[in-house]
Amino acid sequence: MDATPETAVADLAPTLAHLRDAWQARKPGPAQRRDDLARLRDALKRRLPEMADAIAADFGHRSRHESVIADGMTVLTELDHLRRHLRGWMKPRRVGTGWRFWPARAEVRSEPVGVVGVISPWNYAVNLALIPLATAIAAGNHVFLKPSEHTPRSADFLRSLLAEVFPADRVAVATGGAEVAAAFAALPLDHLVFTGSTAVGRKVMAAAAPNLTPLTLELGGKSPAIVCDDMPVERAAARLATGKWFNGGQTCIAPDYVLLVGDAARRDALVQALRDEVAARYGDLSDAGDYTRIINDAQFARLQGYLEDARARGLDIVALTSTHDPATRLFAPTLVLEPGDDATVMQEEIFGPILPIRSVDSLDAAIAHVNANDRPLALYPFSHDRASVERILHHTLAGGVTVNDTLLHFGINALPFGGVGASGMGAYHGRAGFDAMSKQLPILWQPRRAGSDLLKPPYAKVAKFIDFLVR
Repeated sequence: MDATPETAVADLAPTLAHLRDAWQARKPGPAQRRDDLARLRDALKRRLPEMADAIAADFGHRSRHESVIADGMTVLTELDHLRRHLRGWMKPRRVGTGWRFWPARAEVRSEPVGVVGVISPWNYAVNLALIPLATAIAAGNHVFLKPSEHTPRSADFLRSLLAEVFPADRVAVATGGAEVAAAFAALPLDHLVFTGSTAVGRKVMAAAAPNLTPLTLELGGKSPAIVCDDMPVERAAARLATGKWFNGGQTCIAPDYVLLVGDAARRDALVQALRDEVAARYGDLSDAGDYTRIINDAQFARLQGYLEDARARGLDIVALTSTHDPATRLFAPTLVLEPGDDATVMQEEIFGPILPIRSVDSLDAAIAHVNANDRPLALYPFSHDRASVERILHHTLAGGVTVNDTLLHFGINALPFGGVGASGMGAYHGRAGFDAMSKQLPILWQPRRAGSDLLKPPYAKVAKFIDFLVR
């Protein structure tokens, strides 16, 4: 596959105009949308091995199974969900008018908005490009995609896959670095979906503001796990290990840190349980076929800097294996114990295989800590006591929640996925995404004769009628 050439900034606006003209000339109907989704599914399923190879080449090494699960299965199930429900979602929805407007009737129609832009990140380069793209297609739009420059082979794969499925006037792909991304965000798109860091999300929002482009921002932040005192640490450790070390921790909804209700002995038991999980899953990492590498040297150095900051503060750092290789960007699963709020690992999203563990003396203290910080993209309460979980849910707010596990709410097609505040705005997946990338068009149908014909000056003639309306 030839390397994808960088798109010239000057070509972005003409490409958008081409997409919009084609959409205006022939807006995709239900048959076209379903056919597009079916062909995308068939092409992706057939090319899953090629996809996994491209992703692995970008990371240096990434577990093939993790690629098939995270970038294959999730997209295929979303495509199935969209096709299964598309006919029902497209039907006009009757709504009541109330007796004052009788005999009028009202409905809401989901109408496509035009051209949806998608700026996708590097950590799940296929998943986070194709799910919003497929949702926009299901809603009847054309799509302009800008994949991350940090995963060029995945971008090559996406360009080839989409060219196989869609004509160039229905889906286009732009490639390039920060300059292209900034110009892309400034285009007068009809909707823009961005997935990435909070810092870059602010820049995207500022670039989109002059055009008043509607946004779906899927950002990040520090997603906490609260392990209550009734939860067995072994069970919590097994599920935290999956959430934290899947994809080498490079997941926006990975548990960023743990608030453990209990004393030092309970914390030490959790540390040992996490050590046992790593040994069972990866051994000593000397033959780590199932352990994903850090995406590039800059990200590896950033993570190393977090540990250096923790070490300078005298914090306990627990490497869970002895294998740690900067040359291949293999970053060992590592714990940081009892960091203060001033430690870098407690201030910035980690986005890697470092897990801080902080003991708290009560559930109230854990809730207070969560509420003292930005609202997270995900929250993970661990407790078999329903009252404790409900207490957490009532007193905090996050983008999404999985109770007694991690990550899995992302994969439920019927659940909206999105952040709140610093972790994002808007949501997609399933019906939520279809509605977000459509105009919910309100329509009132007035019959030949209606009471509103009476509401005109001189109002003295209809004063009793008005009094009746406002009774």
